[in-house]
Amino acid sequence: MDQLRIAVLNAAHRDENTTRNFRRELDGSLSEFDVTSGEVPDDFDYDAAVVTGSRSSVYWDEEWMQATKAWVGEAIDRDIPFLGICWGHQLLADVLGGTVEDMGAYEVGYSEIEHHGNSRLFAGIDGEFTAFTSHSDEVAELPPGATPLAKNHYSNHGFRKDRVFGVQFHPEYDTKTARELVHRKDLSDERLQTVLEEITDENYRRACEAKLVFDNFLEFAREMNGLDVAATAASTDASTSAGCSD
Repeated sequence: MDQLRIAVLNAAHRDENTTRNFRRELDGSLSEFDVTSGEVPDDFDYDAAVVTGSRSSVYWDEEWMQATKAWVGEAIDRDIPFLGICWGHQLLADVLGGTVEDMGAYEVGYSEIEHHGNSRLFAGIDGEFTAFTSHSDEVAELPPGATPLAKNHYSNHGFRKDRVFGVQFHPEYDTKTARELVHRKDLSDERLQTVLEEITDENYRRACEAKLVFDNFLEFAREMNGLDVAATAASTDASTSAGCSD
């Protein structure tokens, strides 16, 4: 079967968990680029692109970020389908003319999120679902013409504009990633303990439903590239259950 050629723009500052997680969740031929070291693709010969999370803020003036935004902007103009996760969600919103701001709070741990029910990105996901979150910035203003897809009391958690999708939560996280991230954060002892107590196998299994955004995005990308959509559908059950084995 034809494999999707996927550019993965890794902004996680060489966190090995990020590489492992996205390789597990994305069914395709992946080319990974460490954008924090100035690496971006040399061309646009890809069927889709995914932008990961990062500990940076989109509004920081850093050289690597400007190079990343420039490539992303041209790739969007060339109609390459995009999926952004957390920082990637914010970066895509910024490139498309939205506004990213410090939201004055830090959302971390397993959160309840609501989606609007009419987006193919959330097909098969309950209207209210659980996902792991970690962010203090938000998409405060959506790009012109973008459609909001998901939210909770903290912030927007998803949008779409044409072939571009973004989600604020982390559907790719396993429990190892979640625990290690939380230990790196500057949290009070009480909040650290509370969040760690949430990182259970049960909550992880509940959050596995959110992994369907990957399958739904890949199915969309296959359609946009005229590839066999049935190939994605056939692998959905297997990839989701494998991802949930943690």
